[in-house]
Amino acid sequence: MSAQPHVEEFLGLTAIFHSPAIRRVLDLARRFADCDGTVLVEGESGSGKEVVARAIHHCSQRRAKPWVDVSCGALPENLVESELFGYEKGAFSGADSRKPGLFEMADQGTIFLDEIGELEPRLQVKLLRVLDCGSYYKLGGTKKVSVNVRVVTATNRDLDTEVREGRFRKDLYHRLAYLRIVVPPLRDRAEDVIPLAELFLRTLPSSPSLSEEAMRALIAHTWPGNVRELRNVVLLSAIVAEDNVIRLKDLPAALQRGAPSEDGMSGSLLNFAAAVSSGGMLEEAEKQLILKVLAQTGGHHLNAARLLGISSRTLTRKLKLYQGRASQGGTSC
Repeated sequence: MSAQPHVEEFLGLTAIFHSPAIRRVLDLARRFADCDGTVLVEGESGSGKEVVARAIHHCSQRRAKPWVDVSCGALPENLVESELFGYEKGAFSGADSRKPGLFEMADQGTIFLDEIGELEPRLQVKLLRVLDCGSYYKLGGTKKVSVNVRVVTATNRDLDTEVREGRFRKDLYHRLAYLRIVVPPLRDRAEDVIPLAELFLRTLPSSPSLSEEAMRALIAHTWPGNVRELRNVVLLSAIVAEDNVIRLKDLPAALQRGAPSEDGMSGSLLNFAAAVSSGGMLEEAEKQLILKVLAQTGGHHLNAARLLGISSRTLTRKLKLYQGRASQGGTSC
């Protein structure tokens, strides 16, 4: 690789821009940062849309003002409106006090609405009105709230198709896509794979390295899960690797064979344990992986669960299962 990777930090998130394709995305984000129009960031899941959104805020005149991000798909449908726009005391059962919404909290700054394609039609109408006039009513409110907010949205859906099939409002789509950035998938920018992998590995205390054969396998993979998949693969491979060097044998079986993974390598414990285990030893591989991750995180259950891609409740359940089996066998884990 001729040029050195370009590394920047946006709102505490370190990002690497190496390939010409992703450098063009960053240049576009910087240009869009200079105006206040809404921006729609499109791209496959895990491709780095949030990094681009953060770059827009970081490079804008609003960088010292609030940054508020929310995943529209992660909020329960009955709570989306109250979370975005807030409510007054007594607006509904349990509303014991006034609550500001995320738009109000982002006043003078930027609000990032991820997974905007998940927004239900009724709230699409309300969002359109906010974008048009900058004011709205809270739930149970009788006085309009006025805000000055830069709106950046992102989606992994094809909103053109969503509009044609009646699931997304055409007028809102054109309002959101005033400025538009498409983040290319990782398979279209193979030059970024190794710089990104090495960036993720530097976050580990041991800072493991990649062997040449492991690098070749990473570059050859099609990465259906994009940057998120890459991160999960290299971090979990580092845990099972010996001598602080990730070799081909430490990578998931799909990468060793040079075949694309079927599920985008979600990075969950079961997927990875199945990939690295052999001879029907899935349960033992899973157990050893859990114990290695716990050691890597100093016994911190929440951090270990995040790294493994499972919930802390699942991790606790599995540890109790191992302890129960150990006590029955007279040994400890």
